[in-house]
Amino acid sequence: MIKQYETVFIATPVLSEAQMKEAVAKYTDLIKANGGEVVYEEDWGLKHLAYPIQHKTSGFYYLIEFKADPQFIAKLETQYHRDERIIRYITVALDKNAAAYAERRRQNRAAKAAAPVAEAPAAAAAEVEVEIEVEPEA
Repeated sequence: MIKQYETVFIATPVLSEAQMKEAVAKYTDLIKANGGEVVYEEDWGLKHLAYPIQHKTSGFYYLIEFKADPQFIAKLETQYHRDERIIRYITVALDKNAAAYAERRRQNRAAKAAAPVAEAPAAAAAEVEVEIEVEPEA
């Protein structure tokens, strides 16, 4: 039985962009090699951690949404645990409501990315003069 999952991992902040892409490719290839299907990927970038993990205060966050057999999750998380580049990870199964929400979120992000950037209204860009009346002291 195939289920839909979301996994987020935090990679160490000392990785170069090429090393980060290599780590992501490793896990997407692992999912595909084990009969899974990558539905969506999103790079959240370098973010500050809420608390230090392994003496690090920031990390690269990456989200992968995929469909796979439930027995595969243990194998995926074992690989996360063995990889010294990964400092934290979480994998959750999506129920039908969460999967529908994830689909809407992807569509909204795609629509925002495709929409042209609106120019600022002229009134907001123009300086506004304000007259202040000061009463003379008696």
